[in-house]
Amino acid sequence: MDITDLQGTVTLSNKVEMPYFGLGVFQSEEGEEVMNAVKWAIEAGYRHVDTAALYRNEKGVGQAIRESGIDRKEMFVTSKVWNSDQGYDQTLKAFDTSMNKLGFDYLDLYLVHWPVSGKYKDTWKALEKLYKDGKVRAIGVSNFMQHHLEDLMQDAEIMPMVNQVEFHPRLVQQELVDFCLKNNIRHEAWSPLMQGKVLDLPQIKAIAEKYGKSTAQVILRWDLQKGVITIPKSVHKERIVSNADIFDFSLTDEEMKTLDSLDKGERNGPDPNNFDF
Repeated sequence: MDITDLQGTVTLSNKVEMPYFGLGVFQSEEGEEVMNAVKWAIEAGYRHVDTAALYRNEKGVGQAIRESGIDRKEMFVTSKVWNSDQGYDQTLKAFDTSMNKLGFDYLDLYLVHWPVSGKYKDTWKALEKLYKDGKVRAIGVSNFMQHHLEDLMQDAEIMPMVNQVEFHPRLVQQELVDFCLKNNIRHEAWSPLMQGKVLDLPQIKAIAEKYGKSTAQVILRWDLQKGVITIPKSVHKERIVSNADIFDFSLTDEEMKTLDSLDKGERNGPDPNNFDF
């Protein structure tokens, strides 16, 4: 991945350009809170926003993008189908609901939020239809482990372009990263800062001091250098700006290995293998 600046992109398997850095809006409240976060991000140069039906803030995301005055084509917007809406017909309905809330006539990326057993293949067929109908520029999955991906790929006509999973220095899952890269599936990180739990690790603090950066900036830079698309979440203007200030330094191979070595297989969110849907 060629890391240049905040508006730099990676090329998905279908040649769509996806910005490798974006704003996550999980737990950002619908209305003023999420709208401010999105507007501040756009002002700071972000061109990628990641939402989901579950977050209940799609309306605010769409409104903020329209009110920002930016051309819709310049933005890359992701949403996800929630577990209770999975299955072929329900997914198509859920997509229409999301689009009505966003107020858009197309979506850049639509993801299956979790691998709901017995349903995700039908859900995927619905995503393939949306893609073929030109309603979505790219399709992918979220929280899929390697065995879920292998199972899905057996019957899929179109391979997932993205897999968005929990990823941070305490949960690297290198085998999954490698599997995705090998199969031309872009790896994307949610909770890249483990909701703040990795910010005080002494090994990261030492690297941050060397570069005059925050530990958050070091971790986000590590994500990008590992070829992982990343979407840190914040509703604070100064943090949204500072999260993106990661393009004036780069980590050495040694420093990359130091962060890799912090992996403990520790999850902050649910385990996709036994998540109570």
